[in-house]
Amino acid sequence: MTNDTEWTWMHDRLHRTLRKRQLLPRNGGILVAVSGGQDSICLLKLLLDLQPKWGWRLGVAHCNHRWRSDAEANARYVENLAQNWGLPFYLKDAGANPPQGEDLARQWRYEVLAQTAEDADYSFVATGHTRSDIAETVLFNLVRGTGADGLLSIAWQKPLTESVFLVRPLLEISRQETGEFCQSQGLEIWVDHTNQNWQYSRNRIRGELLPYLAQNFNPQVEQNLARTAEILRADVEYLEQAAAELLALAIPQNSTNVKSKSKINRRVLKEAPLGLQRRAMRQWLGQALGRAPGFEHIEKLTALINASNREQTDPFPGGLIARVEGDWVVLADSGASGE
Repeated sequence: MTNDTEWTWMHDRLHRTLRKRQLLPRNGGILVAVSGGQDSICLLKLLLDLQPKWGWRLGVAHCNHRWRSDAEANARYVENLAQNWGLPFYLKDAGANPPQGEDLARQWRYEVLAQTAEDADYSFVATGHTRSDIAETVLFNLVRGTGADGLLSIAWQKPLTESVFLVRPLLEISRQETGEFCQSQGLEIWVDHTNQNWQYSRNRIRGELLPYLAQNFNPQVEQNLARTAEILRADVEYLEQAAAELLALAIPQNSTNVKSKSKINRRVLKEAPLGLQRRAMRQWLGQALGRAPGFEHIEKLTALINASNREQTDPFPGGLIARVEGDWVVLADSGASGE
């Protein structure tokens, strides 16, 4: 910390979180993704203040989606901020063909941030996701219909490439707290007025549903949802490992090309609880399809564990089908004949 920086409870919490969870090593290279909003500005200021204690090499990246009329002014604001704080700045511009929709935009951001980090020799990309984002994501996925896995999209850390990791250091801090920190530090933030557009489901959850739940059901709803997600994460990790072990027992050692034909032993799967059956089938089918299968596909496949001989599913994406052949569930091209 610099001599003129006041050590606040936010500095203390982040410092303790980083030590407890070992998210960011000392002397590491960290590329901070900064939108200009209060969460990312708060994160950047905290990391900059803690830099003397940890010895980090910091850089600032901004992604211009070209969605808004003030996008270029927003980018210039973040660039000026980085220059004023003596930090390298990297601008990533979507150009003439910006990504359409939140999912594609998120994918584009992570791709360009990972590439920028690799090019500039940063091992970590840090984002300003908060506890509030966890609560919103839990509700967003819950109302869309999801299992426990779907409630866990915001993790403390995950790999972007073999050499770059995405890190979210503020997941124990709320959006209200980042706003209060920015105000107490006299930090100007860039206001994204699209956050007030109720056409976006996440904005309605943030601006209407969570405040309603807090006022009428539980003032600690945000904290409790985030805690629920943390508990579920440990459970899901255990179940995924157990399902992988079950799958390894059920697949014959000489099974090779899943695109042409692969099989799994029904007798092994019958001994397992339904939850593990579903997870093992999801992993198996996902490996064959190269993508995460939907719930309906998993249910059709799982039903074959106890089905009659020669029963089969409708084609999955890509033309594969699954059918029963004695003790085996066989995954094959829809035009392939049975043994």
